[in-house]
Amino acid sequence: MVQRAPVSVLADPGPLGLSGFALATFVLGAVNAGILSGKGDIKIVIGLAVFYGGIAQLLAGMWEFRNNNTFGATAFTSYGAFWLSFGLLLILGFGVAFGIKGSGPTDTAVGIYLLGWAIITGILMIASLRISGALAAVFVLLFITFLLLAIGALTTNTAITKAGGWVGILTAIAAWYAALASLLRSVSNGKIALPVYPLA
Repeated sequence: MVQRAPVSVLADPGPLGLSGFALATFVLGAVNAGILSGKGDIKIVIGLAVFYGGIAQLLAGMWEFRNNNTFGATAFTSYGAFWLSFGLLLILGFGVAFGIKGSGPTDTAVGIYLLGWAIITGILMIASLRISGALAAVFVLLFITFLLLAIGALTTNTAITKAGGWVGILTAIAAWYAALASLLRSVSNGKIALPVYPLA
């Protein structure tokens, strides 16, 4: 009799990745929208960007590779890296001094950075249209967010940046919904399910 190695069953890392993404996006959206407008309020994003939006999401991406989920692995790893890179822009010790006029990158440089992320998001948005309506909503809103923030930075138009912040908040809410739908499915063995509108 041949003994087979036990099959390793991993928990779904999706809710973790979506939650880390949502909270960091929500708080940064509040800063961009002007809800958090104190001089040092942007600093509240640093911890979230590095640990929850960054490291936790990056780990979720690695676990999605193990689960053979190419989309989840690419999305979570990419946005985990985004949040880590953004967090470093906010840490003065790295010599970047983002947001401090005359010390940090120009608005044009920030706009190009955000435009690059809009392009990556656009690619993932197209792929999300084969998964579910809930996930597609996250990526459509995120694409609009990055596009507005990029345009706002490139044109130094604060009204467009504020609009990007508000759409970012909507993006976070959509991501939390998708995370909750997955968590409820998991804890109830599929008996409780929020609609996610499968598209494939």
